[in-house]
Amino acid sequence: MFSFLISVFGVGIPTKRSYVYKLSPTDRCKSIPFRIDSSVDGDKDSCLRGWRGRTRFNPSGISTHIREYRHKPPASLLEGRGLESGAHVDIMGNLALIYVVLRVAAGARGAEIGGDKLYSDIFRMSERINLRL
Repeated sequence: MFSFLISVFGVGIPTKRSYVYKLSPTDRCKSIPFRIDSSVDGDKDSCLRGWRGRTRFNPSGISTHIREYRHKPPASLLEGRGLESGAHVDIMGNLALIYVVLRVAAGARGAEIGGDKLYSDIFRMSERINLRL
């Protein structure tokens, strides 16, 4: 039985739908108090802080690891979607990700696959989130 969770993300590519909701600053839309802020990159979901240790999101305290994969677009049209893609669905064809999936399927654990692998500043960003865990 697996005793850890791995969360994978592509980084270095704008998302197709990047937004968060924020309060509307005007009185014009009193019936719709929120608006979409499309100036952000990503939808801001990550299992970084909320899932580390024993929290309400991870009541069993299972070990969690985050693996980010830098997006590298295909060099030519013949390469298809790219072997190093970080794009939404295309990441499933990323060779580094496939290697990790095969290692886990063969019995490797979190530390054996290298634990966290981050390129972004997600740890610093997560410290600004004030959420009861």
